[in-house]
Amino acid sequence: MEAVNTAVADTGSGEESENGAAGTPGTPTLGQVLLAVEELWPESLAEEWDEVGLVVGRPTATVTKVMFAVDPTLAAIEEAIEWGAELLVTHHPLLLKGVTSVAATSAKGLAVHRLIESGTGLLTVHTNGDSAVGGVSDVLADAFGLDNVVPLAPAAHGLPEEGIGRVGDLPELMTLGDFAARVFEILPSVAGGVRVAGDKDGLVRRVAVCGGAGDSLFDAVRASQADIYVTADMRHHPASEAREAAVDGRPYLVDVSHFASEWLWLPAAAEALGNVLADQGHDVEIRVATTNSDPWDFILTPG
Repeated sequence: MEAVNTAVADTGSGEESENGAAGTPGTPTLGQVLLAVEELWPESLAEEWDEVGLVVGRPTATVTKVMFAVDPTLAAIEEAIEWGAELLVTHHPLLLKGVTSVAATSAKGLAVHRLIESGTGLLTVHTNGDSAVGGVSDVLADAFGLDNVVPLAPAAHGLPEEGIGRVGDLPELMTLGDFAARVFEILPSVAGGVRVAGDKDGLVRRVAVCGGAGDSLFDAVRASQADIYVTADMRHHPASEAREAAVDGRPYLVDVSHFASEWLWLPAAAEALGNVLADQGHDVEIRVATTNSDPWDFILTPG
């Protein structure tokens, strides 16, 4: 995958933020970047079980470079450090569950040490980045060419456009085989490829999507009357039960890589943050990591 750069013009002076002292003219503090992030992906949209927000970093530190990645893996952290980023924004949390130690004897502890020792902050934008307008599933819906897009599971306390997943319509009917090929071509290449359940020649128009693991949303998918559902990490039992309950074979299923389904959001997120910071008069260089954090290296298939 190619790196994506978003350069933001220097058009202002560093006014002091409530989250941190002012940086040099045009250069924001981490606190000011956090305010821009909150404008785009409010923490209030995160699911109750989720852990989002600042993980490592001083709000008063200045930020000239920001890198986006799907996962806070050691490889992604090293890429950010090597580039000189003062902030790494990842979709997935580093510390989703409670820990009692961040000693460098564990991978997560080493990650925390590398970040702090290098002066690189870490920020998590997870389910708030899923639910927000322009979030992960919005980007997928746009990439697949869907019209009349609405949330698959609307947010309980948010705008009508906010929520988990999206459902919309293709401009014209497509066969399942052709639509699956479109999905395969659009997503980053990974070892697992794309798995499909349904009649290859079956026709589809209404499409439900959910970036990341979405096999808990089958009730919402059925209620949306989608012909097909695209998500990641489909487990055996939910997928099997969905096929057993299918009407005329629908919804068809397309199972993709968790990493690949969420990577598409990164360039859009980088551009969105760059635009907000530029509007606020800040000068920041933003890049998407080239690190592929899909955990699989190869796959064996019949034939």
